[in-house]
Amino acid sequence: MSIPPDRVKQIADKAEARAGQQPKIGRPSDYTEAMASHICAEMSAGRSLRSICEDTGMPDRVTVFRWLARHEEFRNQYARAQEDRASAMAEDILDIADDEECSDVQKAKLRIDTRKWLMSKMAPKKYGDKVMNEHSGPGGGPIPVRRFEVEFVEQSKPSDTDT
Repeated sequence: MSIPPDRVKQIADKAEARAGQQPKIGRPSDYTEAMASHICAEMSAGRSLRSICEDTGMPDRVTVFRWLARHEEFRNQYARAQEDRASAMAEDILDIADDEECSDVQKAKLRIDTRKWLMSKMAPKKYGDKVMNEHSGPGGGPIPVRRFEVEFVEQSKPSDTDT
């Protein structure tokens, strides 16, 4: 039994179209833009990825990291959500500091310091330590500048006696 020529052409065209593509193995991804937006909205409100992923119907953290690697738009949205989360933490710091009913000052200080540290890592341009390098001379004065003169000398050609 022979295969009709038009069917052979269809098979060849499909094979050619698939050339260079990796076969898709495993379960299809549950990624949707709505799910990505929900994760980012929760994160912007101050929640950690761990707590978001513990909710019913939410993907595992490893799955979210895989989505971040595969979807550039989600990766950009996630980065913005991280910055928003840092701002939400700044508001948390004010709430913790202004809590008049807090009886454990050391615990409140630890909560504030932890949030400050995380904020400096999530949004270093906004909340990170500002590093300034200042150069000064002896006694904090100006740096002394010395004048150098450079004289270029023409290289002589090697003579027969130099070898």
